[in-house]
Amino acid sequence: MKSWTISLIILGLVVSVASIFYVTKLSVTAQSVVLSGQVFQASFSSAIENNALENGDLYVEDQQGYKVDANYSLTSNGKSIEIEGLHEGSYTLHVKDKLGITKTNFPFRVYKELPTVQSQKELKAHFDMVKKLQNIQNENVTLTDTAEESAELSSDAKGGGDHSTTNNQVEGVDEADIVQTNGTHIYSITENNIAIINIEDPTKMKEETKIRFGPDYYPMQLFLTDKTLIVLAQKNVYQTLQYDKGSNDEARMHMPIEAMTTALFYDISNPENPKLQREVGTEGNMAGARLTAGTLYYITNVYPNFWMMEEQKDTELRPYTYDSEKGETVEPLPYKDLSILPNSKEATFSIITALDVSNPEKNEVVTKGYLGGSEQLYMSKNNLYLTSSVYEEGTSTNKMGWNPGSMDTEVFKFALDKTAIQFVASNRLKGHILNQFSMDEYVGYFRAVTTKGNNWNDNEVSENNLFILDEGMNLVGSLTGLAKDERIYSARFMGDKAYMVTFKETDPLFVIDVATPTSPKVLGELKIPGFSNYLHPLDENHLIGFGYETRIDTQSGGKEPLIMTEGMKISLFDVSDLANPKEKDTEIIGDQGTYSPVQYDHHALFEHKENHLYGFPISIYEKLSGKEYSDFKQDGALIYEITVEKGIQRKGDLLRPKALGQTYEEWESSIQRMVYAGDTIYTIAMKEIKSYNIDTYKQTGLVKY
Repeated sequence: MKSWTISLIILGLVVSVASIFYVTKLSVTAQSVVLSGQVFQASFSSAIENNALENGDLYVEDQQGYKVDANYSLTSNGKSIEIEGLHEGSYTLHVKDKLGITKTNFPFRVYKELPTVQSQKELKAHFDMVKKLQNIQNENVTLTDTAEESAELSSDAKGGGDHSTTNNQVEGVDEADIVQTNGTHIYSITENNIAIINIEDPTKMKEETKIRFGPDYYPMQLFLTDKTLIVLAQKNVYQTLQYDKGSNDEARMHMPIEAMTTALFYDISNPENPKLQREVGTEGNMAGARLTAGTLYYITNVYPNFWMMEEQKDTELRPYTYDSEKGETVEPLPYKDLSILPNSKEATFSIITALDVSNPEKNEVVTKGYLGGSEQLYMSKNNLYLTSSVYEEGTSTNKMGWNPGSMDTEVFKFALDKTAIQFVASNRLKGHILNQFSMDEYVGYFRAVTTKGNNWNDNEVSENNLFILDEGMNLVGSLTGLAKDERIYSARFMGDKAYMVTFKETDPLFVIDVATPTSPKVLGELKIPGFSNYLHPLDENHLIGFGYETRIDTQSGGKEPLIMTEGMKISLFDVSDLANPKEKDTEIIGDQGTYSPVQYDHHALFEHKENHLYGFPISIYEKLSGKEYSDFKQDGALIYEITVEKGIQRKGDLLRPKALGQTYEEWESSIQRMVYAGDTIYTIAMKEIKSYNIDTYKQTGLVKY
């Protein structure tokens, strides 16, 4: 046989092998459930031609077999598509591979309202899709470690009454915390117990009792109403009963549910003898909790062990719940209470539990599960918003992969009416959301700020954005490309204004007008050293920033100057002239290493609105002469009077110097929170509470527990 004939045969075999490769490689991953008015999104296991739409290699057919005229948007790398303009009905996505040889069909349905899961088969189909998607990613993805870590009109921590309240983001929407007070008693989490301290006489405080929990409980947060203490705890639960009879009973008997978030309701009409009224539990780690209009809401995330489906066909994929009013066993959620969120490609459930606490013993518990994980949450009086990160293919490497710099955020909106929970709509925003204060709702519009890209990656330089969505979660206005090569450190929405702090070398405070949702605009910008991790409203024209001072080190020998964090910084911002914001006053505390939990947990901020007092726990470090690093100096709490007229003035110094040989804080006595009742301020530590006169700041009492 001639050599050219052999070459042709070999070439033909190579082409055949390539064809087989594409036949087996091309697949479509997408959510089979879409809501009308929302975008249908699909990803492909291998790229298709950019002109696939023009060539007829990619199109959608309706149930009558007609091609659908819709808005198609194919990504530049040919790996995914978005389709808008689909109405209620059944559809099929048809797509050919890059060679135009193999054709893949993907059926899906557009619903008017979010449907519930109908069967075990449907639920397994979703996890099969997720598993296939994750297999594709594991074959092709090079993950990049993120070098960034997360370091909010109304605050309800007014403290203008006779006792403190929690520092809440939204007025009328209470947030849980580790300490609560009603003015006569302090309820505090201490290890695995809840200490109940009588503070009616601040000079003779006494422990009434402790609510003690066993080793399977870990109390995390508290709510307090007139007669009820709500303890949110993590509970380790073991499946000691068999729910599916069969060969796997023994395995189920010894398989723990690693985390169940439980709400325990105690009648505290007699604080000396609290009575447990009810315990309800939902599988998963708690993402957040709120209490408004007498209704408790808490959200958990569950990641089922869906990888066991092949080994155990009867693997239970539904989340478990528990209610002491219904018995001692945990039970999986009914299918009718489960839904798959639009465009969800996740294996994580977001579970929303609601209970009217006016009569916690008798009222019905409502629990809804949604396939689609949640990370951040924001809640107004009427709506709940959950966010989920969506990773796009990175562009900074030749390999196909997901890059955190290309992270987007899916925002899901739920309408709340007491215990009635209704999914409304969702939308995808470019970039990632830092925390709850990066979101807000105002006169029906949802606003959010995001960071897109990385401020440490030259190929995907970071930038910051603001988005405004209407009641149906449709984008109506935006600002993009702000503060390039920086990221958001803090944000706060106050009515028709938005404030955003970004940072890389200096701290730009942006003042943004969002009064007209369709056309937001930057009004002013202030560049100063340092940055703020938390912004708190003083009044409608002034903000308090809590963060760090910084300095630029040009002697480190690197190509770029090194930004060094120094002491803690309090800033008073004057935004009365929106086009010309000013830093009216500052306070620098300690040196590098100085630390306060208010930097990352706004609940640690003490506020007495009437007396203009603001305080926080703190550990102070100082740099001694001749030493390169700072040493621990003292810890305790500081209280400032902050006013427009006088600026920032230190009023209360509740610090204690370190003991001889002490090199760090003492865990048991380090202050976690401060509250006030009447004319007394209380500092709460893990093992003790101290009382101080609000005028002289002299200690008046001490109780250890």
